[in-house]
Parts: sequence; structure tokens; C-alpha cells
Amino acid sequence: MSDTATPEKNSLISPTSSRSVTETVNGSHRFVIQGYSLAKGMGIGKHIASDNFTVGGYQWAIYFYPDGKNPEDNSTYVSVFIALASEGTDVRALFELTLVDQSGKGKHKVHSHFDRSLESGPYTLKYRGSMWGYKRFFRRALLETSDYLKDDCLKINCTVGVVVSAIDCSRLHSIQVPESDIGAHFGMLLENMEGSDVIFNVAGEKFNAHKLVLAARSSVFRSEFFDGSEGDKQEIIVMDMEPKVFKAMLHFIYRDALIEDELVASSSSCVSSVFDTLTAKLLAAADKYDLGRLRLMCESHLCKDVSVNSVAKTLALADRYHATELKAVCLRFAAENLAAVMRSDGFEYLKENCPSLQSELLKTVAGCEEDCSSGGGKSRSVWAQLSDGGDTNGRRVRQRT
Repeated sequence: MSDTATPEKNSLISPTSSRSVTETVNGSHRFVIQGYSLAKGMGIGKHIASDNFTVGGYQWAIYFYPDGKNPEDNSTYVSVFIALASEGTDVRALFELTLVDQSGKGKHKVHSHFDRSLESGPYTLKYRGSMWGYKRFFRRALLETSDYLKDDCLKINCTVGVVVSAIDCSRLHSIQVPESDIGAHFGMLLENMEGSDVIFNVAGEKFNAHKLVLAARSSVFRSEFFDGSEGDKQEIIVMDMEPKVFKAMLHFIYRDALIEDELVASSSSCVSSVFDTLTAKLLAAADKYDLGRLRLMCESHLCKDVSVNSVAKTLALADRYHATELKAVCLRFAAENLAAVMRSDGFEYLKENCPSLQSELLKTVAGCEEDCSSGGGKSRSVWAQLSDGGDTNGRRVRQRT
């Protein structure tokens, strides 16, 4: 029997990770050479230097050689170089030199590392005074008759990109920001009743609240408290609303959330109609007090329970309380399942109480038929029954005259 110990799961160390990011720190400098003709003849290998400029923590300078840098060229070319002007060892960088076209045509002469792939990587400057550039930057005779020289002036743009590598701290040491808890704080304000300045009497049950909070959330409350006659009242009687509905509405106003457990219990219990669910009653409250987000949340809950048996009454509910998105879902669902919906008890309610919705349903059916060519015959027969008074069994019903 082996006595080799097997490490337990909880003793394993979590894997670690890191990320190295290599990029360039870029900077640019414009070097204007005024009096070019006077600089000529200063001698091969002698240069005019720009002021030093800093990129990536190093000092740089542009060197312009009017008579060229290479004695073998016999002043046939001008030379341009970028020099490391501060202390440094093995400084890796990308460079770009641009001789500016001063005619306005934009035909600049550009030598660049940035727009091409470098087989050996960025250029390395070994020490202070190391340079990168071109001994034969431009033929001098051509330069002096070109648009690059204007009013005895040359303009050279230089870009340096110093290569730097670093560990990406933003990924390794990220700081998690928790979810907003403003709803919890306002919810505690409601529960503790601290600073409340108004009482709502709902069927004998009283609720303390804060006018400013209610006004901030509801344009109806804002109008009542600051523009209407309710502003000075300490107690307001709420008609046509159950206490549990008003309590759920206050919960939303303060916490920006619904009481999920109560909504689920209400929708899953044996209620006789969708109108009797807490969600439906909350939808009515949202419509009454202009709580747009609450309305949408109720629509979303009611949408999950749309079925052949419930769609007709849910459609009537949505129409009554201006729930436009729920209404659109119900119309589409009813149109796509019209034969079955017409046999439901809810459809009878729709015919008796919401005749205008039947017209909207007809338009939706017509739209479905245009979208779907297959099965169109069945849809048209049902549509005909709706439009000319037939019932779902194909028998004609005499219309009243």
C-alpha cells in the first residue's frame, strides 16, 4: 500500500497571471531652418541642430547637414539625422522624418518606421550621440528648385516613438465597484419613516412617506404637492387602490425595484382574471402616477404569462393603462394564434368591452399575412369570420341592423 500523500483540493494554489504590454511613447517636433542659402558652404559633416525636445524620458535633437554628412558625396546631398541628446543605453525607438511641401499641395517627403513592418524591429541607439537618419536625404540641386524650399526656408517635422514595456496594472490590480446601493438607502428611509412629512390613508391603512422623494419620482405627485391643493395636507386619502398595491408602489418609488416574491405568488395563484393580479394593479398605479419605469417592469412580468387563454384580457389591460409594448406583444400573439384565441372566454370579453381593439387586431392579422405566405388560407378564413360576423366554427352570425 503506497504511503504517498495526495494533496487535497483546498491546498491547491490558485493560478496567477500577468500581462506585459510593449508600446511606443510618441512625440513630435518641428524644426524650421531659416536662411538655408547662408547655411550652405559651412562644410561637409557640419550640422545645424534643433533645440532639444523630450520624448519617452529622453532628450532628442534634429541635425541638418546642408553640405551633407558623407565626404564621398561631395555635397551632392543634404543629410538629416535624429540624435539621442541625453544619457541612455540601448534606447529602442521608431522614427519619422518629413520634409514639408510648402506649396500647399501636401506632397511631403516622408521617411517613416511607423507605417511599415520592420524585420529587425525598432532601431536601437546605443549611447548619447547615437543617430538615425539619411546621409542622402535629398539631392541638393533638386531641393533648391522644389516646393520644399520657400523664402529661403525649410521645414522638417520629426516624430519619435520610444519603445517601452510595462506590466498592465489595470488588469492585474483592478478595483471592483459594487452595485449601486442608493435604493437600499432610500428603502431604509421609508422603513424607518425618518423625516416623513406626509401620510397616505389607503382603505384605513396608513403609510408614511416623503414629499420630495415622491415628487422626484412622479410628475403627478410633484404637481399635487407643489402646484396643487395637496401641498399643505399632512394626510392624503387614496381612493380606488388596495393597501398592498400602494405599499408595492412605494417600495418601487424608494428602491427602484419590485417585490418579486409577491408578484410571483400573485401570478401563480388561482386568480380568476389577469385584472386581479398584483402586477396588473401595479400597472394601473403606474399609469395613475406616471411611473414609466414601473409600467415597463409590470409589462415585462405580464408578458411572461401571455397565453391563448389570457392574451385577450391582457390586451384589454394593456390598452386601458397605456402599456404600449405589452399591447404590441398581445396583438402579435393573438394574430398568430387567432383561431385558438377566438375560442377563449377572454375573447368574448374583448368583443363585448373593447370593440376598438378588434379593429387593431384585424390590422395586425393583415400584417401577419403579408409577412407569412405559408398557411395564409387559414388566417384569411379566420379574418373573414372576424370582419363579417362569423364564429369560429364557420357558421355565419347575422349582424344587427
